[in-house]
Formats: sequence, structure tokens, C-alpha cells
Amino acid sequence: MTEDDLRILGYLQKNSYRTINAIAKGCGFSQQKVCRSIKKMEKDHLIWGYSTVTDDQKQDLQKFILLIKRSVKKIDSGTADQLISYRTDKDIANLGVIVENSYFSHGEYDWILIFTARDIRQAKKFANALVYKHQGMVANANLIQILMTMRSQNILNPEYMNMREYL
Repeated sequence: MTEDDLRILGYLQKNSYRTINAIAKGCGFSQQKVCRSIKKMEKDHLIWGYSTVTDDQKQDLQKFILLIKRSVKKIDSGTADQLISYRTDKDIANLGVIVENSYFSHGEYDWILIFTARDIRQAKKFANALVYKHQGMVANANLIQILMTMRSQNILNPEYMNMREYL
């Protein structure tokens, strides 16, 4: 990537909803240059897509993190395919939970899920259903409720001063 591409990418990360013209002006480039750069980044899968950062509380949703530690049990290929594609059965999918992020990680926990739910009960049902579905493969699971999002997708929460309530 060139320095110009990095500049465009940085602008996109903070302002992905802007028009090509606005991005070009913000970066000091021509529309054609910005368009070519974005198309190349999309083709190279550097950019996977675009998303909107929303205020969960204003939607009556709460955000949670589910940390899962794998057991030493070997995972069969069908289960591995299911985890890789993150297909869940209908019972889990119908719980009304929205999985925003899913990470496989190296460290104390092997799988990290960030999701929204109406309340802690719905979040616990989802966590328990997921652990039950993968019985024997989960050594430990911890559910954490996020009280306030300070920054998401590289964007500062406009209500960041409300953090004082938690300090």
C-alpha cells in the first residue's frame, strides 16, 4: 500500500458514509484516485465491508463479551467447519442475539464473541446454548457485560462524557 492508500483508508475508517467527492476533498486527492484506491482495497480484501456504529442503549440493547476457553478434546471436521463458518443451529439463532464480532485468539481464551442482547437473561441463554451445543469442547466460558462503549470502529462515542457515571 502506498502512503496515499493509507491516508484514504484512514479517512474511510472514520468516515465511511461519506461520498467519494467528500473523501477526495478530505484527503486532498482527485475522485478518480480515491475511487481506484478503494476498488483496489476491496479487490484485495483489505476492506471487507462497511458498517454503521450504533448506540445500543438507544435501541434498548446491551452489549456483552463471551470468552470461551477450549478443552483439549479434538474437534471433528464437521464441528470445525461449523465454527469456521459460524453457523449456529436454529435454537441459538432464534434467541434474538446479534453477534457483532467473533475472534479466534491465542492466549487464555480461544474464542471471543461480542454481541448484543436485550438483557442479561437473554445473553446468558445465548451463552449457555452455545456452550451446550459444543459440549465437551468448552472448558470454560465467561460472560462480561459492557457498561459503556467509549470507542467503536475507530470512532469516539459522542456520549463519551457519560463515562463519568461509571467512575
